[in-house]
Amino acid sequence: MTYSKNHAFSSELQEIATICKALSHPARIAILKHLSTCSSCISGDITKEIPLSRSTVSQHLQELKKANLIEGEIDGVKICYCLNSKIIKKHFGLLNKILIEISTENKFTKCC
Repeated sequence: MTYSKNHAFSSELQEIATICKALSHPARIAILKHLSTCSSCISGDITKEIPLSRSTVSQHLQELKKANLIEGEIDGVKICYCLNSKIIKKHFGLLNKILIEISTENKFTKCC
C-alpha cells in the first residue's frame, strides 16, 4: 500500500494536477484537438488522425476519460467519444487562475 500526501493540498490544486497529468502527453492533446473539430467521434476514426496504434489511442482515451475531459458511449461494437465541454471550461478557469497567480506573484525575476 502506498501512502500519499495528497490530503495536504487543496482540492483545487489536486484538480489542477489531475488535468495537467491528463494533458502531459502530446497524443492526448492531439486527440482533444481532433474531438474539438467534430461533435462526436468513433474511436476507430481517431486512429486515422493520430499516428498511433488503436490500442495506444485507446489507452490515451482512457486517461482523458478518467480526467473527465471526454465522455463516451458504447453503441454496439463502437465507442463514441466527445469533449466534456463543461469540465473543460471549468479546468480552463482553474489553469488560467493558477497561471495568473504564478505570473503576477513571481514577476519573473531572475533567480541565478
